[in-house]
Amino acid sequence: MDTITVRTSTIKYDSIVTSQSARILVGQYIDTVFGTIKSNSYMGMVPYSYAIDTEAEFDSIALYLKQDGYYYNDTLSTNTIRVKRLTKTLKPNDNGYLYNTSMAEYDDRDLALFEYLPRPVDSDTLEIRLDDDLGIDLFSKFQLKEITNADQFKDYFKGIALLSGETDNGSIIGFSKGAESCYIRLYYSVAEETDRVQSYLDIKMDLNAQSSTSFSPFFNQILASNPIVPLQALQDKEMELLSTDADNVSYIQSGVGIATKIQFPHIKTIYDIKGRGTILNAVLKIKPASGTFDDKLILRDSISIFIADRNNDITSQLTVGESTAVRGVLNRENEEFNDIYYEFFVGSYLEELMNARETDESLIFLPNNYNSTVDRFILNAMDDSQWSTVLEITYAIYDEED
Repeated sequence: MDTITVRTSTIKYDSIVTSQSARILVGQYIDTVFGTIKSNSYMGMVPYSYAIDTEAEFDSIALYLKQDGYYYNDTLSTNTIRVKRLTKTLKPNDNGYLYNTSMAEYDDRDLALFEYLPRPVDSDTLEIRLDDDLGIDLFSKFQLKEITNADQFKDYFKGIALLSGETDNGSIIGFSKGAESCYIRLYYSVAEETDRVQSYLDIKMDLNAQSSTSFSPFFNQILASNPIVPLQALQDKEMELLSTDADNVSYIQSGVGIATKIQFPHIKTIYDIKGRGTILNAVLKIKPASGTFDDKLILRDSISIFIADRNNDITSQLTVGESTAVRGVLNRENEEFNDIYYEFFVGSYLEELMNARETDESLIFLPNNYNSTVDRFILNAMDDSQWSTVLEITYAIYDEED
């Protein structure tokens, strides 16, 4: 059977937790559908040590950021990173998190204005020279022992903001989190008999949370402005944009919180088939809308499925058994004929859905790491065309009735 109705729509979450993102995201690009997509990153810092030789002299200060291989959109265009100094310590909401819509306060003056051409595949490390005034000030406080522990340092230096260029239209780049990948290096030297010996003190990203649920001062602020009119109507997560009202497509934009919602409102009509039976297999095939992706706006190889309640709150990830996540894999076998689609094996879920008396739950489609990416998708709905979404069910009758 391939005529079971698949109801598709688009929703937008009010906010997404990004204080637990897997990477730093910085950049901006302009999308004709989703609008201007921007990601800024904010983080606390803490030194490795606090001791500088009394005979040392300040040399320079620089920020190092290692690209982790993730990117989205045009890496052939120049990106800008503006480094600012935070003026208030990053603090979580009452529930212990910061979100893509959270705000941070910082000094308007630039510690650095850095332009670069991204080379994320090579995992280059950026060296961003910071304002000497900051370096001299930190150097002096360490050398004079005005700062000797983490609490004193955090009280004086709240952290940094990494902001995208206001007029950039390039890409959003991922940078690695961690002591060896994101740090400020304070260079100084000591005069010896015949030359000067250079040394340094590192100030690393503060990731000293005690568990995966405790707070470390970091988050990515991922925002979209001026999307197409239908997407502007999504003001809270309980509002839906039906595909029938959106040119028979649905949308996904990870990081921003736009997701495709799917329901099977008439699945129990299978019971109208005479005889007792069972679902042997069910494959949901969803095709990306033609002309909505290219070498810049790339399609990822998979999309994950989450289960949501009647309020569209995600309650769990759809799994087979207890631990195997169900994901839609991009089938490219006939790509030369523009016939590509995501395949989702949902037989077990539909069997459970049929056995339930009533359910208001739905399936939510997002990338698995949706709080650490800005991937976007535009997906065809069920419209009876050759590009239509299809649910193919193999149903076995094993006890036919007269």
